[in-house]
Amino acid sequence: VVSWNAMIKAYVQHGQGKKALQVFEQMQLEGVIPDKVTFVNALSACASPEDLAEGKQIEAQTLVIGFMPDIVVGNAFINMYGKCGSLKDAQRMFDKMPERNVVSWTAMIAACAQLGNGKEAFLLFQEMQLKGVIPNKITFVNLLSACASQGALTEGKRIHAFVVDSRFEADVAVGNALVNMYGRCGSLEDAWRIFDKMPEQDAISWTAMIA
Repeated sequence: VVSWNAMIKAYVQHGQGKKALQVFEQMQLEGVIPDKVTFVNALSACASPEDLAEGKQIEAQTLVIGFMPDIVVGNAFINMYGKCGSLKDAQRMFDKMPERNVVSWTAMIAACAQLGNGKEAFLLFQEMQLKGVIPNKITFVNLLSACASQGALTEGKRIHAFVVDSRFEADVAVGNALVNMYGRCGSLEDAWRIFDKMPEQDAISWTAMIA
């Protein structure tokens, strides 16, 4: 199974999701039983709405072979359903997980942000805080993306305050998300202020400011 996993992962890393799923199917035809790593890699190959049916089929296969998804595979399912445009299925997987970590919460927030449900993303952030889960920089990037797409400046400033408290403001990805959020929300002065304070800027930083 290790060799098959390596092949599936290689295709995913090179952007050949369809080929990765073909290998996933072939290994089963040859009687090789998938393990946790196999499912995570196969789910990573499902990254657009047209892959939703394939993603659901993978979920069905876990049930057929009696595989009980652990937290890592559960997170992969949430991420997959978010990328495939099914917020309902992402929420279903999130709700049925016996335990969740920061990756679980972040994947669910990302799904909401990607699919235009900023309000739900903010509610999830509040809930994760109440449960004592500490957000990471990816959590903040997705929350700021939700603010940007919703034009939610007040909420964006609130998230910015959490970013400062968490000491992520100097991170390039978070800085870019802040610049983008302020720019999209019409607060160009704040966007420039964050841009000037960034210890380093990359092409994304400049693009966010130009846009």
